[in-house]
Amino acid sequence: MKFDFEELPEQDRYRLLSNFVGPRPIALVTTVDEHGCNNAAPMSFFNVFSHDPPLLILGMQSRPDGTPKDTVANIRRAGEFVVHMVDMAIAKQMIITGINFPSDVDEIAFAGLTSIPSTKVGASLIKESPCAMECRASQILDYGRRVIVIGEVVQMHVHDDCIDENGRYVRPEVYQPIARLHADNYIVADNQFELKKPSDLLQLEAWAVSGPNR
Repeated sequence: MKFDFEELPEQDRYRLLSNFVGPRPIALVTTVDEHGCNNAAPMSFFNVFSHDPPLLILGMQSRPDGTPKDTVANIRRAGEFVVHMVDMAIAKQMIITGINFPSDVDEIAFAGLTSIPSTKVGASLIKESPCAMECRASQILDYGRRVIVIGEVVQMHVHDDCIDENGRYVRPEVYQPIARLHADNYIVADNQFELKKPSDLLQLEAWAVSGPNR
């Protein structure tokens, strides 16, 4: 089947892209409004795009009536936010924060999560998240109803049990983030395997004959 994205309706483009580009990591993003109220919202149009400088990118849609969502409004005003990774321990709470609450509702507290102060930004950290990244907005790009936020990571917090004693490598038996597939389907990184590229031509020839092993 072929799909002409220059002619395809918006919802069909979304369905195809989100169904086939996956799994997509989930960013549970916290911000704070002008009254000091916490906001939290999950996003699966998200990824890390650079380590030097350390950049994350978020893609957010405005509401159907064209008004900006709280996360976008708060980032535009404050220029900062925190991205939290999500594991099975907080999966249900993450879904709760995705409900369209009024702006004065603290989604962190409503979901039963714990907010603690960040180190360098005003938005709160979620204590239960295995990994959190404090970010300052580097660029905000507008594409119609879509807003692309490029954030620079200025501080990272990782649960001690998720990383080795040298602070270099993740412990895959502990850190198992979930990611979104299509519609309401998710996947958890609990079945990991190594797949190393050959280091030289001789190894490549042997690898080609035997095939990669899981």
